[in-house]
Amino acid sequence: MTNPAHPGRMLFVNLPVADLERSKAFFAKLGFSYNPLFTDETAACMPVGEHAFVMLLTREKFAEFAKLPIADPTTHTLALYSFSVSSRDEVDAVSAAALAAGGSEADDAEDYGFMYSRSFFDLDGHGWQVMWMDPAAAEQGPEAFAASAQDAGTPA
Repeated sequence: MTNPAHPGRMLFVNLPVADLERSKAFFAKLGFSYNPLFTDETAACMPVGEHAFVMLLTREKFAEFAKLPIADPTTHTLALYSFSVSSRDEVDAVSAAALAAGGSEADDAEDYGFMYSRSFFDLDGHGWQVMWMDPAAAEQGPEAFAASAQDAGTPA
């Protein structure tokens, strides 16, 4: 989309889970794997991008890092987690896998033409969105993409 301000910077999102093994199995059914060098009985390092990772942590391990009480994701939204896939069909496939693995649908599919997404809640109630964006829209931005598609006579 744009050049990163800090090339090579890594992102780690720490997420408390009630049952680590159950959460690992859930996300494995969505196609994710774990880095064994940073995975043990209290934590699992789940790569979600080239330099982006979700750390699934037992609630006890998470509490060691947190300075405030842990929110209940079934009653309070603290963050929404979104990741991209390579096609609209993959959005539907990953969303269906999440539901089949015990997740629940958060809302209906959202289709903006240049971007398509579905949302679900994981086993702990954390909100996730799986999305696809047309590579040209990601490069140009949605308004420029829509204008170029309109100029070409195709719907954006």
